[in-house]
Amino acid sequence: MNLFEKIFNYRMMAQLDEHGALAVTAQERRWLLMMLEHPDASSAIEPETLDRLRQCLCGSDEPSSGHFRTIIIEKAGSTVSSLYHPLMGTLRRMIVKKSGMQLLYTRKDGTLLPRQAGVPYKLEYSMVKKEWYLLWYNRRTRSLMTTRLRSIRLVEDMPVSEEFFNQAAAALASQLEKRTQHATIEIIPAYNRELSRILYALSCFDKQVQYDEPADTYAIKLTFLGDETEYVLSKLRFLGLRVRVTDHSYMKYRLREAAQKSLARYGYAPSAIETAQHNNGIMPAEAE
Repeated sequence: MNLFEKIFNYRMMAQLDEHGALAVTAQERRWLLMMLEHPDASSAIEPETLDRLRQCLCGSDEPSSGHFRTIIIEKAGSTVSSLYHPLMGTLRRMIVKKSGMQLLYTRKDGTLLPRQAGVPYKLEYSMVKKEWYLLWYNRRTRSLMTTRLRSIRLVEDMPVSEEFFNQAAAALASQLEKRTQHATIEIIPAYNRELSRILYALSCFDKQVQYDEPADTYAIKLTFLGDETEYVLSKLRFLGLRVRVTDHSYMKYRLREAAQKSLARYGYAPSAIETAQHNNGIMPAEAE
């Protein structure tokens, strides 16, 4: 890919993002057609949305999803829980309608708690624990609560004023901001052609991509919760030499620590200068 193609692609993606548009490939359309035939599609997607998706795809010239399925061979894997939970549709509608709720759920030890009144705020999937969580506002304690969907025994709609819902949402957003971390991941220019692969590896995080044309460098700003730091680190170790963390001191320290342990396993002893730089949290590039 030459420089002009990079500039064109960057500007095209920026225009699509500005107008809220999404570029969909032929393979993605075939995949969506196949997913809409899944038995859980009717319960996971609103009927109006499902009909609209089918209408948008029925007129395409893509091969049938049945033909597409025949060329897919899936390796046997470990048993995983379903990504869809029956309560997701109910809770999503409550959030859209700005409704309150009465919640009955259990603790980790199985103890059933009394009914709790609150406001649902956000559904979130933990990539670390592989399950869905409900983030909600507890009306009694006025605090942010995080509850696993599989722990919820009963949820009922409870009307609240729009003013109260907005106040609760603002309070939760403020509390979540305190738990949120940001890290800038810089792509080494030699690996710019692998941008799509790198973005795919980080696809489960909120992110913004910026391109520095004079330096021919992409920078990805990740936003994640503090308890997901270890998962982010695992992704960065997977990407290896393709990326570099530029502004998160703890993550830089952990990556240096892992690299030094790997070198020590193969008999490499870092010099005294390198050890001092490591203890002071300084990278070789920064020391220069």
